[in-house]
Amino acid sequence: MTALGRIAQGMRTFASDVAQGFFEITHNGFALVGLTVVFAVVTLTARPDLRQAGEVKLMSWLQQRQIATLGMEVESDAVERATATNPKSLPKQQAAVAYWLSRKYRVAPEPLGALVAEAYEIGTRTKIDPTLILAVMAVESGFNPFAQSPVGAQGLMQVMTRVHTDKYENFGGHFAAFDPVTNLRVGVKVLQECIARAGSVEGGLRYYVGAANLPDDGGYTAKVLAEHFRLRQVAGGRSTPMNPPATLSTQAPARTVPVVAPADAPEAAGDKLALL
Repeated sequence: MTALGRIAQGMRTFASDVAQGFFEITHNGFALVGLTVVFAVVTLTARPDLRQAGEVKLMSWLQQRQIATLGMEVESDAVERATATNPKSLPKQQAAVAYWLSRKYRVAPEPLGALVAEAYEIGTRTKIDPTLILAVMAVESGFNPFAQSPVGAQGLMQVMTRVHTDKYENFGGHFAAFDPVTNLRVGVKVLQECIARAGSVEGGLRYYVGAANLPDDGGYTAKVLAEHFRLRQVAGGRSTPMNPPATLSTQAPARTVPVVAPADAPEAAGDKLALL
């Protein structure tokens, strides 16, 4: 065999050895990985606590990576906390009310859509006109869920939280006063009690504002009923101006509603809703 042939044969032998060695290493490596996976599965199956701890660490690592990438903490389910509904998904009557209120009070239509839908639902249960509920809400807070009066009335319906703490117990405590839907439900409950106590809507509104024992409610009842009338017009499909001329009989007095009773008023009527 010539020198050239011996070199070629040596190269073939070398290549064959390398290929065989690589195959053995790879085969053994895959076998090792397989054994590792099997061991891990068996271990995690037998030890749920280890699996749970591993999942927590993995999620924590993924969240940290996401924060580092986006520059802020994220919550994929945060939308579930939002009080919002597309008004287009509501019945025509409710959608009209939501859009009208949105334009008048400069509030996004989606949150108003959710409040209008809730008002109609709870109004059906309590037999209170939903447009009256919305009128009270409009006059009381202008649809600001975080509003607070000088005497402590809070939220959309301006309920006296310290007086009606018991009503918030089923919602997790008094901080629920700042949850729009909860405040609406509690406020309607208070309004229902006021109307039942007075025997009429007008009298119930005077109780609601804390003016039942006063000679004058500062125009509160007229203002609520005027807004109630307008909302009924909107719900009925009629073209309704947001601020009708003062000559209309439905126009409420221009003065604002006092949140504190006059100094010479009876002590029991000093705070809104304190009589309930």
